[in-house]
Amino acid sequence: MAHVARELDLNACYGPGTVMDKMNSVPGLKTSTAFFFFLRANLVVNPSAVSTPDMEPAPSNTLPPPSPSPLVTIDPPTNPVPDDLPPLSIDVLDVEIDKLDALNLVTDSIAQQRQSSSYYLVFHPYLLAMLSVGLAVAYQYTWRIKRDLGMAFMLHSGVVMIYLLTIRYFTGQYIQVAENMKWSWMVSEDGEEDTVIGVRFGKDLIGTLILRLEPNPSLAGKKRNRNSMLRGGRGVIRAWTVKLKYRHKGVGTDMLHEAVKVTRERCGKDAEIGFAQEHANSTMVLPEIFNGPFRKDEQKAAKALEKVLSEWEGSKRRRKL
Repeated sequence: MAHVARELDLNACYGPGTVMDKMNSVPGLKTSTAFFFFLRANLVVNPSAVSTPDMEPAPSNTLPPPSPSPLVTIDPPTNPVPDDLPPLSIDVLDVEIDKLDALNLVTDSIAQQRQSSSYYLVFHPYLLAMLSVGLAVAYQYTWRIKRDLGMAFMLHSGVVMIYLLTIRYFTGQYIQVAENMKWSWMVSEDGEEDTVIGVRFGKDLIGTLILRLEPNPSLAGKKRNRNSMLRGGRGVIRAWTVKLKYRHKGVGTDMLHEAVKVTRERCGKDAEIGFAQEHANSTMVLPEIFNGPFRKDEQKAAKALEKVLSEWEGSKRRRKL
């Protein structure tokens, strides 16, 4: 039976007189032969098991789709568009009941001038100066002379009440102007009715523009049909209004575009169009010094029409190119 060494003498490898002699001289530092056999057996590598790693990029189609992070949440829109939103349409109104609805919108816009005028007058510097004088007189009489707190409160309240009621009285004339507007206002001297353009949101009429097509002045007095007399004429906008809750949303601009389209279809591609000097909201019941807001509105309307006309001219030039 072969002799199996239980301990490995390192002197056989390194020779005597080395550090290994000192290590072997200590029994606790002798290395077990079984440990080296175990280490050798575990360090043996099978060459067939070693392969070159694949450095080619993996195709993207084999990658799984990214999954959303559970920590990320997407909030829904704060004002989602409802699926049953009614359509917005613009067209020329032909039915009489629709034209009456349009006329009512115009009269409502005239009545609303009372509110705008009242708000403007309440904070007008000239009228505030008069109010300050009235309050100062009431203060001098009730507090400096009478020394009566109750009287001072009542008299000051009375001055403010008179101030507001006076403004309400003078601006109330706009209601009368609105009531005086009748169907005949939309009929010209030759008996032709004005063209009424309306914007509907679903079934509700939310805006209207009243357009009068004036015939060519050079054909006045000649017996021709209406369409031929309109060639070379112009369009005059006599009313232009939108319901309060739909203003500043582009509805008025759409009506101006439609007015230009109708005018140039019936009066010629180069026909002029503008606002009438005596339009529906042109009647002023107060002195000119208190009509500032309405004059600004007229300027804004004129600029809006100029912008629409410039867009039409630009599109015409692009078509020619």
